[in-house]
Amino acid sequence: MGNTDTTSPHSLPTQKRRPAARLAAFGLTTLARALTGVRSLWTGCAPEPRQRVYFANHTSHTDFLLLWASLPPALRAVTRPVAGADYWLASPMRRFIIQDVFNGVLVERKAHATPQSKQLPSLQQGCCSDQRQHEETDHPATDPTPIPRTCSTALQPLHDALAQGHSLIIFPEGTRNLGDELLPFKSGIYHLAKEWPQVEFVPVWLENLHRVMPKGHVIPLPLLCTVNFGAPVLLQTDDAMDAKTLYLQRCRDALQALKPVRD
Repeated sequence: MGNTDTTSPHSLPTQKRRPAARLAAFGLTTLARALTGVRSLWTGCAPEPRQRVYFANHTSHTDFLLLWASLPPALRAVTRPVAGADYWLASPMRRFIIQDVFNGVLVERKAHATPQSKQLPSLQQGCCSDQRQHEETDHPATDPTPIPRTCSTALQPLHDALAQGHSLIIFPEGTRNLGDELLPFKSGIYHLAKEWPQVEFVPVWLENLHRVMPKGHVIPLPLLCTVNFGAPVLLQTDDAMDAKTLYLQRCRDALQALKPVRD
């Protein structure tokens, strides 16, 4: 990805899927659009070929699908959802969807890992330890985006994906939330923003999706949904006193501000 602000679509990484995965991606995207009548609103930024981390509110396991389906095809090809391994590795079908169809970045969210995911790093271990590991990189000097060695094991899969030039979809609340107010954000988004200043961190509000796929339901309900993309939230250098707390609050406020006001 390099340190440029904009990137030509031809220089972005592409994902080669098997025919079955390509067909599944087309089918799931078409189904998501048909069931939700999703409307994409780019109120704070444009759908441009920039490397981004899209961070959104989290109400169901299908949130990333609707956000991913709302992106133009060129951006979908380079955008990977970050997902909990404990859920998505629980069955062969889920594993196929997250790994083959969406090329997801899997992390373990729970202290007790599943047999399939016990080797994956856990986000519950904390995000980016203050005790940094300063190791020599294996990347040649010509590599424009070496993997940062100042991150903890918990966030390493995300750093690896960003180093490859991909964009990410994350849910910084860390769990599904059906309340009116956002939960406090986990600190991972701050550490990613600190390590990758050239990447845009874009808030995305998913409206009405929890009614389409309520918790515990397997059959979605046909309701209209909106995906609203806000303005990127920059990590400001003058936040030195408590940079992490201030940035997390600014990200949370930016996302909450996208929520429609109901009468």
